Amino acid sequence: MKIDKKIIKELTDCLDEFNLTELEYTEKDTKIKVSKNNVSVNNQTIPSAENISSNKPSNKVLKNLTSGIEITSPIIGTAYHAPEPGAKKFVEVGKKIKKGDTIMIVEAMKTMNHVPSSSDGVVKQILVDDGQPVEFGQVLIIIE
Repeated sequence: MKIDKKIIKELTDCLDEFNLTELEYTEKDTKIKVSKNNVSVNNQTIPSAENISSNKPSNKVLKNLTSGIEITSPIIGTAYHAPEPGAKKFVEVGKKIKKGDTIMIVEAMKTMNHVPSSSDGVVKQILVDDGQPVEFGQVLIIIE
């Protein structure tokens, strides 16, 4: 059986682009499962896909570029900047916020969870896009 490395590369790029830890793809009798730890094709494990480079900087890199108070995601889910599509965003860069103000919503299992600001400040940077999947502890915004 010949393994199409192009498909594996595309799937690993999707892991990084959508901030996923695992992805499964099936076509006819071929099943490819890609995770941060390994790749398996029809239940045969292939060496780690984690070493494939990505141009997208990680949160660890972004933390070093900007200093300030980091507000992180309390859960795994999908981040939204506004209460509904087309509505005014909760925060924007340069906006003053107070402790307890909602800075974003993280949706998990059809439940909308408001993420409050942990302190007063001015929004310095928004690190996630609207509709982007987020992990527990991932930095959402930085305030100063």
